[in-house]
Amino acid sequence: MPELLLKRLITLLITLFISVSTIAEIPAIQVEAFDSYTLALTWHGGFCESRSRPPRECQNVSLSQGADDGFVLHGLWPSLPQRLRERGVTAGQWRKNGCFLESPRPSGSFCRHPSLELSSKLSDELDYSMPGRASCLGRYQYAKHAACLGITAEDIFDTSVALVEAVNNSAFGAFVRDNSGRSVGRNALIDAFEKAFGRGTGRALHLACGGRGKRTLTEVRIGIHANQLTRFPARDSLMRMNRGNCGKQINLPDPG
Repeated sequence: MPELLLKRLITLLITLFISVSTIAEIPAIQVEAFDSYTLALTWHGGFCESRSRPPRECQNVSLSQGADDGFVLHGLWPSLPQRLRERGVTAGQWRKNGCFLESPRPSGSFCRHPSLELSSKLSDELDYSMPGRASCLGRYQYAKHAACLGITAEDIFDTSVALVEAVNNSAFGAFVRDNSGRSVGRNALIDAFEKAFGRGTGRALHLACGGRGKRTLTEVRIGIHANQLTRFPARDSLMRMNRGNCGKQINLPDPG
């Protein structure tokens, strides 16, 4: 075999190995049957700027250090479980109420929900990846989206942290970080997503904006096929979402 061809083959094999290794780092979650997940990631600067009454994590920079890396975790939301669909529950009812359909939500703040049972290592990682824990967001997300599905808090948040890191370590995450404090075109964000994850994958990206004129990015949501979760962000692991409410130009406020 010619030396140049051999070198190209070795380079290709190394590239494939690295790609597969990266995808395999997403932990699996063993749960009952449902079709998909929505990975909801907050753009912290936009979220805080658009709130009329900013929560604790917006008022104290030390609580939001993870935002310097890019997106932070809002939640990982399973779609309507098959057993509830068979009971006549609609997708809309599930999106609105989640597990509170079976266990009513306690009144008051998110901190009324039970504490999370997490290892100390994961708890520290989640504090970094989810600044909203300062307002007990993690408790609420688990109670609404996972507690009734037989998913442990350790499993869903271990996977969630890995997903956040995968997005922030991608070319898409780098593009958004590099443009922090600026205004970018909506199509530029979609193009950056497709350059990172593959042609046509922009359809899996939902962009949510708040503030005046809905021009400030507050969140992105990414659709993931449930049976392909461990392969994220492989192109065929991504699932189509609706486009969101952002206009043609989108502001990306600094996270601090």
